[in-house]
Amino acid sequence: MKNVTNKYVIFKLHNEFYGIGIENVETIEKIMPITRVPKTEKYIKGVINLRGEIVPVIDLRERFNIDKPEDSNDRRIIINRLEDIMVGFIVDSASEVKDILNEDIDTNVVSENFDSGFVKGIAKDENRVIILVEVNKILGVTN
Repeated sequence: MKNVTNKYVIFKLHNEFYGIGIENVETIEKIMPITRVPKTEKYIKGVINLRGEIVPVIDLRERFNIDKPEDSNDRRIIINRLEDIMVGFIVDSASEVKDILNEDIDTNVVSENFDSGFVKGIAKDENRVIILVEVNKILGVTN
């Protein structure tokens, strides 16, 4: 089972690459009007109306404590479904879907060196490192 391949949607925040399991991704949308919801965490930007469904939107830069970027036309909202919850993540850009072999993912470096927080592993790619994030932990859901 070592050579199992997983598909990840690769996105950027600042100069780093991140991956999120494609099994949770519904769609990737351009930035659209977001309605602010009072008395929510700072990283929760509000809600969007996505084809008749109200979807909360989280700014991953703020959730991960990364400085705010200048506005860009590349910014996207990655819409995720977790059971019957839909949520959008604002990212700087979403570039590709990538197959990553289990053997190319290091989970030990996370558990040994970091409070694992949102990170479930680090993937090695040709010339880059991809930080693999756990949707459940971003949302504060425990399995």
